[in-house]
Amino acid sequence: MSAKSNNFRSIDILCSACLCKLYKYRKGGRGSLVKCIPERILADYTKGDLHCPECGQEFAREVGMGGRTVFKIIGGKVNVKGMRRK
Repeated sequence: MSAKSNNFRSIDILCSACLCKLYKYRKGGRGSLVKCIPERILADYTKGDLHCPECGQEFAREVGMGGRTVFKIIGGKVNVKGMRRK
């Protein structure tokens, strides 16, 4: 692991349509949220699928990246609470 891998913060990922809480997630780095690594999800409110439990909107797709599965966020489908603004 790199030296900056300890720079994690806890964020809430919300559905942009109904503002329902989807994940509590440990985000690393300063960039925007592009993908979710399943090992970093602290709490999953979606029953394991990649759809909002309230409105049913798909917010991510399962993608193989670097030999592991990650959840690629679909642009505009989620809001993030707990990240600093640039």
